[in-house]
Order: sequence, then structure tokens, then C-alpha cells
Amino acid sequence: MNNLIKEMRTAMGLTQDDLSEKLEVSRQTIISLEKGRYNPSLTLAFKLAKLFNCRIEDIFTPEED
Repeated sequence: MNNLIKEMRTAMGLTQDDLSEKLEVSRQTIISLEKGRYNPSLTLAFKLAKLFNCRIEDIFTPEED
């Protein structure tokens, strides 16, 4: 799954540490999310959407076949 977490985070002026604190996850989780190595739980996806003030599908898109 592709995502725009890094782009949205930097547009808000947040560091990975800032984002991890706001979402109550580790910085390593943020790194893994941004690199596409980890798909978030539904709860975490909703937290991201709320923080970025957008829909979940604005953040995450399926990979092309």
C-alpha cells in the first residue's frame, strides 16, 4: 500500500518524533509506515486521518498491479 504520510507530515512541519508523540506510537512505527513496510491498524489510520484533517483514502492508496 502506498501512502502520503511523509508528505503530509512535512507539510505540517512535523518531525517523525512529533508525529509519533501525537499518535502515541514509536518513531520506528512512523519510519516503517513512511517506507511502506508496515500497514497501520484501522485505529491508527483513523488517527492519521483526523490529525491530517482528511479521509483515510487521501493518505493510503493501493499499489498498482
